Amino acid sequence: MKILAFSDLHGARSRAALIVEASAEADLVIGAGDFCNMRRGLPEAMAMLSGIAAPLVLVPGNSESRDELAAAAPEGATVLHGQSAEIAGLRLFGLGYAVPETPFGDWSCDLSETQAEDMLAACDAADILVLHSPPKGIADLTSRGQSVGSEAIHAAIARIQPQLAVCGHIHDRWGERGVIGASAVANLGPTPNWFDIVPRER
Repeated sequence: MKILAFSDLHGARSRAALIVEASAEADLVIGAGDFCNMRRGLPEAMAMLSGIAAPLVLVPGNSESRDELAAAAPEGATVLHGQSAEIAGLRLFGLGYAVPETPFGDWSCDLSETQAEDMLAACDAADILVLHSPPKGIADLTSRGQSVGSEAIHAAIARIQPQLAVCGHIHDRWGERGVIGASAVANLGPTPNWFDIVPRER
């Protein structure tokens, strides 16, 4: 299957237009959070994506809450935050928000490592993990060289071994990729990122 994935749109109309245009070639489209800015502009950002005809899976970033995203998402989109879904023969599990907590203040939707670990425990198998935050040690270095990824997410990827784990959140590492065991890990950014995934036999 041809997967199109992106993150951190932050309300950019020109970048949303590129995603929508590319989606005509996709079997599945994934958005890994931060569609708006600081809890503002989410309905407008979702309206920009309403032209996507392929199945659309979204997780909330730290710029929008799960409930806000579910209310604003285009009709038919699947919003995941601690849940799984089977779409077009692929099993996906999503976990949004910033992990661990950020210093950004009350507007930011964050999870502690313990909260993330508890939510990820609900996933025993997945072809794709859709995350907002990166795993500790991969695509998680800030411009100051700080590793701010999640230990709970790293452990979950190592345990579940999805074919693919996608994330965003750390703008300095957009486009960076790595591996954990047999799992490919990609920090996406607000451009079309393409992946070929073969559904596993159940």
